[in-house]
Amino acid sequence: MKAWSFSTDSHPRAERAEAWREAMSRLGLPIEGLSDAEPASASVVCLTSPLGIEFALVEAGAQAISGRLSGQPAAVWLAVLLSGEATLVTDDLAEALEPGDIAYGPTGQAAALRLETRCRLMFVRAPRVALDHRLITPVSLRVGRLQAGTGVAHILSGLLRATAEGLEDLTVDQLRPVELALTEFLAICLVEGGAATDVLGAGAGAPTAHLQRLCQTIETLLPDPDLSLRRVADEEGVSPRYVQKLFASADETFSHYLRTRRLDRCRTDLASPQHARLSISEICFRWGFNGSAHFSRAFRDQYGVSPREFRQSAAA
Repeated sequence: MKAWSFSTDSHPRAERAEAWREAMSRLGLPIEGLSDAEPASASVVCLTSPLGIEFALVEAGAQAISGRLSGQPAAVWLAVLLSGEATLVTDDLAEALEPGDIAYGPTGQAAALRLETRCRLMFVRAPRVALDHRLITPVSLRVGRLQAGTGVAHILSGLLRATAEGLEDLTVDQLRPVELALTEFLAICLVEGGAATDVLGAGAGAPTAHLQRLCQTIETLLPDPDLSLRRVADEEGVSPRYVQKLFASADETFSHYLRTRRLDRCRTDLASPQHARLSISEICFRWGFNGSAHFSRAFRDQYGVSPREFRQSAAA
């Protein structure tokens, strides 16, 4: 896990503004409105998780985080206001953030986060490849705000605020469940909160949200080797045919999605030091596969290497 920290206090006063701009650029956060004469003391603590999700605790004075940096990989960014006053600004909105609120958006889309006072924030940048496997349909993300007061957004905000408080002391093993929970909660917030627009066509939002709920149900039942389409339909109170139609609307099938999610969970465990003592067979059985030989073939078909080769590469 990559870790780094920065503080303007370690630089001569005349160099602090430029050093701060460089540190924020490293986070993919260009800034404006910063005094070259004597910028306020500012700091960053940043960790990058095994999935490539970047967690950065930022404390800085009044300034604007605005603009675009070219060459940035496709990702979703989050900014959780921990303290202070800040405003999210786009072409369509200007919303004041309350402590705990989450501003979000895709990299490459114009937006500005104005820090009106000295602020403490938790920035998260999640690569689309780490998130898209939890969004069953293709989506076009937009900039927006998740209010921390209610629902799943309240839980996500609490998770991120707690992570911010302990960020400097977290280990690889401790951050692993955080990143997994983050992708789950974020996927729900983006779809159910309307933050993600279904690109399959206008009016498809309700089926997309229902499909996402089905996928969450499947996620909780993955360890069951006898999990079937009918079981999922019964859990959701719908017909098996309706479940098939929902998956078909996303150019997917139930059986393919189930296998892909099980393989992804196995791959995560194979790469995790936390599960190093588990055999490959134990890992495949814990996620619903009935046989290690079948699992090995499916894993190689999906990822191009055997489970053993993948585990050795991840350990190296």
